[in-house]
Amino acid sequence: MNVHDSERLSGLLESAGYLPAAPGSEADVVVFNTCAVRENADNRLYGNLGQLVPVKKSHPGMQIAVGGCLAQKDRSKILDRAPWVDVVFGTHNLHRLPVLLERARHNASAELEIAEALEVFPSSLPTRRASHHSAWVSISVGCDNTCTFCIVPSLRGRERDRRPADVLAEVEALVGEGALEITLLGQNVNSYGRSLGDPGAFAKLLVACGRVDGLERVRFTSPHPRDFTDDVIEAMAATANVCHQLHMPLQSGSDEVLRRMRRSYRRERFLGIVERVRAAMPDAAITTDIIVGFPGETEADFADTLDVVREARFSGAFTFQYSPRPGTPAATMDGQIDRATVAERYARLVALQDEVSWAQNRELVGRRVELLVAEGEGRKDDATGRLSGRARDGRLVHFRADPGARPGPGGAPAGVAVGPVAPAPGPGPAVRPGDVVETVVTRAAPHHLTADGPLLSHRRTRAGDAWELGRTAPAVGGGATAARQAVTLGMPSVGPAPSPSRR
Repeated sequence: MNVHDSERLSGLLESAGYLPAAPGSEADVVVFNTCAVRENADNRLYGNLGQLVPVKKSHPGMQIAVGGCLAQKDRSKILDRAPWVDVVFGTHNLHRLPVLLERARHNASAELEIAEALEVFPSSLPTRRASHHSAWVSISVGCDNTCTFCIVPSLRGRERDRRPADVLAEVEALVGEGALEITLLGQNVNSYGRSLGDPGAFAKLLVACGRVDGLERVRFTSPHPRDFTDDVIEAMAATANVCHQLHMPLQSGSDEVLRRMRRSYRRERFLGIVERVRAAMPDAAITTDIIVGFPGETEADFADTLDVVREARFSGAFTFQYSPRPGTPAATMDGQIDRATVAERYARLVALQDEVSWAQNRELVGRRVELLVAEGEGRKDDATGRLSGRARDGRLVHFRADPGARPGPGGAPAGVAVGPVAPAPGPGPAVRPGDVVETVVTRAAPHHLTADGPLLSHRRTRAGDAWELGRTAPAVGGGATAARQAVTLGMPSVGPAPSPSRR
């Protein structure tokens, strides 16, 4: 959600005439979009702000803005601790950033503006998306849950749903620009439609996405086990472009801890959903979130979590050591656990999940996979001579784009198998981010797969064309970043972009 908000902020600034600073240059404006879920977000923000003090002194006119959840929470505290900040804005008024920057510049004083309720739905704002081939699409904002550890509802507000027609209009516009994959976003996607009077709206939305021509992959995050219904499983299984991937937060495998977390489901319900998903989609990759060391967690409670990890066989897990957030009920609960105990349990959980993930990944060695080629996902790709991509189940695969391989049958729709293609002599066209390739897994690790054989097929896509165009477009602001059109709610930009006035 924060990544998507950052794309909106970038789009707003470009619409106001700003350009991305060239690599290696000093920016005139630096924007921090902050998170407040974990304690280290506070420490990182103020540490980074401190490092900018000498930079700002040497760069007259430079502006620093702080927005997002931590700004919504801390408000004037940010200016008290970092008086060199020029603008502070919250989660409900992203659209005000260009105005606040201009006002702070004109008045030569800091601007603090925090709204208490959403003023403009973020999806109606312009955006500068980080990827040509993959896009986030927000279906709702806010959260109506009351988890005792979570500060998000107080910072993001009550849940508000977009109308299905607006969501689909944005999806169609993105596909028209070359996107092959969209991820539907919400704090709790499977409660979507409740405010619209249609509790089954999320399953219907998945099916409707299946009818969008040119859309090859649909993902969503995150569902809440309390609201997970069988019609969603049916829609996932029956809709060809909906990926067999599910990220569903567990948080704890102990019923007692779940009660104190106010999670409103118990381990048997969670495991029942996992069982039904795997019955409908045996190839489904299921990932989760787990918190270790919640107040009052006993060794027996933690053992229950380990048991669920073994039984659920998650392909991966985001694991967290409990971090008390001021303003949440859990922060003042009895039974706060010492950090050494939390760290020891955390290490055991990570070791077990790595073991489970690795065992699952080893089962995939020798399997054929279809990959949507990504950019920047493989941090060691340059050193290893590989590219990276995501399989349909979300797994990260590092592969070799064999220069002796030729593309196989092009245009095969998502989910349709094609036969093996023998490499032809001579070099084939270069594989680009946004293209689709097929290869065979040769090695497994806990967090990724490797495919070092020749490509079985390579399909060039419009997303790859857009990436290539961006690489060859004239430099912007002295750098190599190409200008992109902003995407607004169902209405892509038309005509040339306005002449930029500032960097």
